[in-house]
Amino acid sequence: MTTTFVCTCEDTMPLDGRVIARGCKGELRTAEQLCLAQLDRFTAALAEGNPVTVACTAQAPLFRQEAEEAGFAAPLSFVNIRETAGWSDEARAAGPKMAALIAAAAAPMPAVPLVPMRSEGVTLVLGRDATALEAARKLADTLDVTVLLAGAEEVQPLREAEFPVARGRARGATGWLGDFEVTVDGYAMPRPSSRAAYHWGPTKDGAVSRCDIVVDLSGGAPLFPAHEVRQGYLRADPADAAALERAVAAARDLVGEFDKPRFVTFDAGLCAHSRNRRTGCSRCLDLCPTGAITPGVAPGGSRGSDSVQISAEICAGCGACAAVCPTGAAAYALPTAEAMLRRLRTLLLTYREAGGEYPLLLVHDEAGEAMIEALARQGEGLPARVLPLRVNEVSSLDLGFLLSAFAWGAAQLRLLTKGRRAHGTEGVFRNLDYVQRVLDGLGIPDHGAPRAAAIETDDPFTLGEALRAIPRRGLPFPPSAHLALGASREILRQAARALAEGAEKRTGEIAMPALAPFGEARVEVSGCTLCVACTSVCPTGALSANPETPQLRFLEDACVQCGLCAATCPEEVITLVPRLNLDPAAAQIRVVKEEEPFCCERCARPFGVKSQIDRVTSKLTASQHWMFRDPARLAVLRLCEDCRVFAATDGGVDPYAGAPRPVTKTSEDWLREAERAKKASE
Repeated sequence: MTTTFVCTCEDTMPLDGRVIARGCKGELRTAEQLCLAQLDRFTAALAEGNPVTVACTAQAPLFRQEAEEAGFAAPLSFVNIRETAGWSDEARAAGPKMAALIAAAAAPMPAVPLVPMRSEGVTLVLGRDATALEAARKLADTLDVTVLLAGAEEVQPLREAEFPVARGRARGATGWLGDFEVTVDGYAMPRPSSRAAYHWGPTKDGAVSRCDIVVDLSGGAPLFPAHEVRQGYLRADPADAAALERAVAAARDLVGEFDKPRFVTFDAGLCAHSRNRRTGCSRCLDLCPTGAITPGVAPGGSRGSDSVQISAEICAGCGACAAVCPTGAAAYALPTAEAMLRRLRTLLLTYREAGGEYPLLLVHDEAGEAMIEALARQGEGLPARVLPLRVNEVSSLDLGFLLSAFAWGAAQLRLLTKGRRAHGTEGVFRNLDYVQRVLDGLGIPDHGAPRAAAIETDDPFTLGEALRAIPRRGLPFPPSAHLALGASREILRQAARALAEGAEKRTGEIAMPALAPFGEARVEVSGCTLCVACTSVCPTGALSANPETPQLRFLEDACVQCGLCAATCPEEVITLVPRLNLDPAAAQIRVVKEEEPFCCERCARPFGVKSQIDRVTSKLTASQHWMFRDPARLAVLRLCEDCRVFAATDGGVDPYAGAPRPVTKTSEDWLREAERAKKASE
């Protein structure tokens, strides 16, 4: 049983112990100054050996120290209810929120997977003038430095060759900390006779420099997209002395072994990027701001994989790929979606159980946490109905997470972001639009304010004003208590159906914009020849063939609108129709087209489609092709693949035979025939 401490922090915030106890799932103990005068209550609880939760994060170091000195081995956790709930002008009504925050904090979070990186300190300094040489001097005592000058300006040579200096233009670069590769054009080494300025030797294009660290002082365009988050790539304006010093200091610290979080897990088997050299889904490729995602390629440089590749070393953790991946191939791992959904469900359901009304879910990241704290200390604090939930990156939230929030009772949802131009946020804004369309399609009124939207600000007072301006409106149905089980696709369907059941709209279709991850692959039946090429490329099995009879089947719930079927169809009769189909039939396989099979005229085994065999036979008959002038040969087309072998063998059919060859004639033959023709004419 967990012991939970809540403290009034010297009576600066009111506590409703009866309400808060509903979310503790254990014993609730109160205090007024737990960290000082009443610290003995905490140490006494440690002696009991049960897990302890302290509803205060400000004094967490002190409590950890006491636990360590006492040899406390059970779990010790902390949750902030002071800045998020207690320090507010609505604190007296914040009991249900405090209960929900305490309960949500108890939801376990898995360990973060790590990616190892190693740097030996081999450093390439890119520069245009003597500034680069000066920076290299400061680094040379700890790093293995090489300087690459642009050569456009005259630079006085080093008195002693403390480190290599070359000329060249960095045309491009790939890699990460410990494994950079820079391609250089115009590469040249200095002449030993350089006097007042460097003079350069013969040039070479396409030279390659491999290094662990790149310090870019060139003042030109960065070598990488979203260069600010590329580990090991340090860029500074050569005219900014302070920026130069920061870059030099940062480079000195990049030697040794490092661990970075593995932000995204990837299952290549679920990826719907391409099949048979046809490109389908490219949502993650289009949105990744760092270039960490690339199409799968073979060692020789040609396309060698149907899935994309995600570099864990380059990935900066925005999660845009996970937010838009329709199949769940890319999933955010810091923390996992399963853990975040468990915490979200606990937060919303506990708030309802504790008597809370009109819950407004505020999802934020680390920067948002600082804004909430500033609002609590300098302003009116968060309203009592606002439930803050911290995630690592707001931009990583997928559609299943957002719809689940409403299914579990959130009346409104706001994402705290720095705006649409912020790092990797385009995908989550797209998801907000999808959510609002689903809610509108279900007939859930918004009362003049969208249910799902973003608050784009970095000012705490603007945040407070925006939250208080949202009307207090609840959902017209009780929340669902379903568990989020399975992969992201199943979680999305579970949330959508829970909302549909609550809204009593269990059938019908909701039109969605392009790139929505669900819909219909509509087939123009009259033009379909049942070649079933589409079924071989469908990554989710939404389109399938029947091995027993000529059929094309479709399962709408499995369709992710990747477009591979439309790109592959030789008749071009497939179009994508993005929509959310709430009809139960969407979860059932339906036959799109079915035709009579053709039976072998020798063994009666069905094969192919009768209309196709008849059409091919009639076309060959009409064409008068030499190979099929003989009815016996034409009849071979009406046999199955096994019987064709027997027919060819028994009938003496030569599959390599051609038209009769003309008789070979010599010049004498032609002259003789000409003589005969002449005599005949006389």
